Amino acid sequence: MNTRLQRLRERIADEGLYAILISQPENRRYLSGFTGSAGVLLISQEQALLATDFRYYEQVKRQAPDFRLVEVNDTLHGVLSNLIATLGFRRLGFESHVLTVETYEQWKAAMPAVEWVPTSGIVERLRQVKDAEELAAIQRAVRIADEAMAHFMEWVRPGVTELQAAWELEVYMRTHGAERLSFPIIVASGENAAMPHAVSSDRVIHLGDPLVVDIGAVYAGYCSDLTRSFCIGQPDDKYLAIWDLVLKAQLAAEKALRPGMLGNEADAVARQIIYDGGYEGKFGHGLGHGVGLAIHEEPRASQTYKEPLPRGAILTVEPGIYLPGWGGVRIEDMVFLTDDEVQVLTQAPKVPFIEAR
Repeated sequence: MNTRLQRLRERIADEGLYAILISQPENRRYLSGFTGSAGVLLISQEQALLATDFRYYEQVKRQAPDFRLVEVNDTLHGVLSNLIATLGFRRLGFESHVLTVETYEQWKAAMPAVEWVPTSGIVERLRQVKDAEELAAIQRAVRIADEAMAHFMEWVRPGVTELQAAWELEVYMRTHGAERLSFPIIVASGENAAMPHAVSSDRVIHLGDPLVVDIGAVYAGYCSDLTRSFCIGQPDDKYLAIWDLVLKAQLAAEKALRPGMLGNEADAVARQIIYDGGYEGKFGHGLGHGVGLAIHEEPRASQTYKEPLPRGAILTVEPGIYLPGWGGVRIEDMVFLTDDEVQVLTQAPKVPFIEAR
């Protein structure tokens, strides 16, 4: 935590700020270790304070020993007003992409002498580069999802519903080390697989159905993200051709990825293969996104992300093809950008079909 605080302090000095208020939950946890649902960090070059209410006093002492607890017994803006006046801060940064207009107006009214400076993405940019502790937690979350997918491919059979299949995956992950899910599990069968973010339903899975299965586990606060696509039983030639094309695009992108590559350049590697295969307009989302304390964070590999992918980033590689009325195919791994190569973290099997049971 001390290293993270020092990096943040360098950033706020560059911004010419006395201090910064951090209220975004993942940013708050990243900097302090505090996992409670309410609280604000106040960080300057000399101070590291955490203001929260009675529910979390003991939790702060246990999880954030490097921070001084500020007890909120009244309104938060009232406590902050007294605290900031005592500390003499005059130019204060806040997370403009997080704070509501109502809260901002309360803070301004309570502290009229303060110059409020909107900031965006300061901590998120620090979070892009994972340290050894974060990498280890993500690797464990990836392993839980890998094992759950392998179990699922042995378990799933015609006649079960998407919801029953999703529950099987959730139970497996929760009983094998996951503290929670990264996101609601997607089990999309048949024509439902044409929706990239389908919601698992009571649709019965039939023999020959294409399946898109998207899962993620959380371990020590860090997420994983995994998608596999396959048919139950022997697929037809169309499915095999599309599946092979998506896999080709994914493997090419993983091979081409390197630190410093622009996000849109990485996306273009997979996108061009899919478009050349005759499916322009059928791959409607980005190639990938960062994963960490949040399931979707920067950096990103997409047509619109024109920033470099930093060394130490962890992101997904997940091209797909989606055909309304037919179904879809998406194959997703998580990768770690090291000094001179890409380490593929995901090890779940990639197969176009499984035998019907």
